[in-house]
Amino acid sequence: MDKGGQSPISNPDWVWDEIVLACDLVVNDDGWRELRTGDPRVAELSDLLRQLPIHPVESRESNFRSPDAVSRKTTDLATAHPEYAGKRTRGGRTDLKVINEFMADTAGMKAVASAIRFRALAGDFDHLTPRSPGDLDEDLGVEEGGLLLRSHYARERNAALRARKIKEVLDQGLGLECSVCDFDFAKTYGPRGKGYIECHHVVPLHVTGARRTKLADLILLCANCHRMVHRAVPWLTPEEVRACLGGRSAQS
Repeated sequence: MDKGGQSPISNPDWVWDEIVLACDLVVNDDGWRELRTGDPRVAELSDLLRQLPIHPVESRESNFRSPDAVSRKTTDLATAHPEYAGKRTRGGRTDLKVINEFMADTAGMKAVASAIRFRALAGDFDHLTPRSPGDLDEDLGVEEGGLLLRSHYARERNAALRARKIKEVLDQGLGLECSVCDFDFAKTYGPRGKGYIECHHVVPLHVTGARRTKLADLILLCANCHRMVHRAVPWLTPEEVRACLGGRSAQS
């Protein structure tokens, strides 16, 4: 307790996006290594983490994600590796989750880390606002990959782009059916469902990078299939969601 009788502010826990960036520094071709405070890569990541719209400013102490804190996190990650034989430091549950994901798909996770860095520097996250600790996305219900997913989903919700995609489909004489399960809102809900469908980027934006979205990048999905695509990282492809439904064949 401080002299005023109130508990001092402590920095927020590290979240998935931040740990992925730190783990990316730790993982090398010749093994997993911690980075010291004086390493320029640590200073660079410290600056980046302070800029990301993840944690509200009022929840941060003056040493929020300092080089010392970043170095300590790399130590947590390096010593938590299953093959580490020395004394382990105390990390968190999300550390272990990220470590397992890097071990299962190192190239894929490094691509995610690179995408977060690239898109942060490009200003693609500038429209996002920090969230309170523990907040979940009301629409998607996940925390993993928060920045990429929130930015990705914001593009999918672009009203003008969605309208253009729907017009393209209707001009081809096709119905507004889910590309995965064939669900048609109008057939199920009548007039209330007419014209409703959600848009999804076929290729995740962490793969395509920051480029102008084309109509060919989009498919139409019902809300259920769209949620299943984004429910966890890595995001499922439409074909993988079809397989979850019992292996329906892809539409032509």
